[in-house]
Amino acid sequence: MKPAPEPGELRERALRLLARREHSRFELARKLGQAGFASPDIAALLDAFEVRNWLSDRRFAESWVADHRARAGSMKLAYDLRQRGVGDTIIEAVLSENRDSEFERAREVWQKKFGSMPADAPEKARQMRFLQSRGFAAELIRRIFQDADRP
Repeated sequence: MKPAPEPGELRERALRLLARREHSRFELARKLGQAGFASPDIAALLDAFEVRNWLSDRRFAESWVADHRARAGSMKLAYDLRQRGVGDTIIEAVLSENRDSEFERAREVWQKKFGSMPADAPEKARQMRFLQSRGFAAELIRRIFQDADRP
């Protein structure tokens, strides 16, 4: 059985995790809880971190989107952020800053994976499913194939 962690270790562990990358409050609380720290202690520490701006769901969301937007559409990014405990208002704000480039990103993902228009309907359906699995909206996917059909 693992011994209970020392109270001073909580702050150090949290700072080490944040030094590696941004975390959402939910993620950091989960990781610290799994390490054996008490929930009230974690909540108090994370409140203090947020006051000092060492922990920010907004900053985490911006970082996540910047790291993953080249491979995923807004729907997938929003889902991933929700899974990490980020609120809908923050998600909407961060994703609205990136909406203008989503069509170009979807086309780049499609171009990199397939490179050419599908030869038949089953292949077109496969390509469309691939883009949907990456979280791109159906309307954007239709536009990609309409634009590619034009000379």
